[in-house]
Amino acid sequence: MSNFLEHLAHLYLEAAPWLLLGLVAAGLIKAWVADERLARWLGGRGPWATLKAALIGAPLPLCSCGVLPAALGLRRAGASREATLSFLIATPETGPDSIAVSYALLGPFLAVARPLAAVASAVFTGLLSRLVVADDTAGVSPRGPATPAARSPDACCGGETGDEPRSHCCGSVRHEEIKLTDGPLNKTWRGLRYAFSRILDDLSLWLGIGLVLAALVATWVPPLAMAAWGSGLGAKLLMLAVGVPMYVCATASTPVAAGLLLAGISPGTVLVFLLAGPATNLATILVIRREMGSATMLAYLAGIAIASLALGIAVDWLASTWRIDILAQLDEAGELVPQWLAVACGALLAMLSIRPLRRHLIGA
Repeated sequence: MSNFLEHLAHLYLEAAPWLLLGLVAAGLIKAWVADERLARWLGGRGPWATLKAALIGAPLPLCSCGVLPAALGLRRAGASREATLSFLIATPETGPDSIAVSYALLGPFLAVARPLAAVASAVFTGLLSRLVVADDTAGVSPRGPATPAARSPDACCGGETGDEPRSHCCGSVRHEEIKLTDGPLNKTWRGLRYAFSRILDDLSLWLGIGLVLAALVATWVPPLAMAAWGSGLGAKLLMLAVGVPMYVCATASTPVAAGLLLAGISPGTVLVFLLAGPATNLATILVIRREMGSATMLAYLAGIAIASLALGIAVDWLASTWRIDILAQLDEAGELVPQWLAVACGALLAMLSIRPLRRHLIGA
């Protein structure tokens, strides 16, 4: 038991400084990137619109359920099918918080490979959807802008009128209003309050579960125990089957991935889980089917599956060709932050996660 607690504390303190840094970046994006501007940027069709949607969505601080109302709003405001799908995939697969935690727990190689793979999988899936013969105006409001229900956070996992059961993740899109008339300091402060309340609340439970699972693996699974079968196509297909239907956000999936790496799973196989898990879940699949049809839904699933497997194989090949020692990178990443700073960040993160204490600290 003592070894388990030591591993858990070690993983938490490694992740805490980078998670705080990622939350600050997410808060700044929330404060300074307006939803209306996103809708203007994502108009149009073709490869450029699809790539642009992925690049815009990648840094946004939204999970796979939280991105649903934003994506539907963009769709009903006139965004093309391929741009909508690209945005819907790239946004939950990566973000400033998950990149920061990836660097701490997975090392620099996967911290770079992960967001690049997220953008690539989003663009590939979006372009694949162009092969679908369907009415591209499906789900688009005849008046152009998104309907109020599409913009409503309460409708994120329900139907157009919000009458279907809401998922546990729907709270992730309850945006704190940031007024255009706010001054720079006030606007920034509101964005940071949003990150350290709404986003942190969404992450806390699943991040905690991920850290516990990673600590269990580090404690009771011998290092490299799964190396014999952890790099083949069968292992990647298993990660795909596990990741597609479940709800797990990009940041919370990172400690699970770290535990898999410590157990001997190859970085490419881990990447399959990191791409497929956050990119979709059953709620997202059902909403896509209703809004854009069964053919688009199948193209969406096929694109994620093909891209995840191909990118996983490519990452394993690169790691082998460049002789990258993933386990050594994990140790080096953890040593970059002084122990006193890691403890201070861990304590601050813990206080911000406790709502009564947080109200006294930041009033949120």
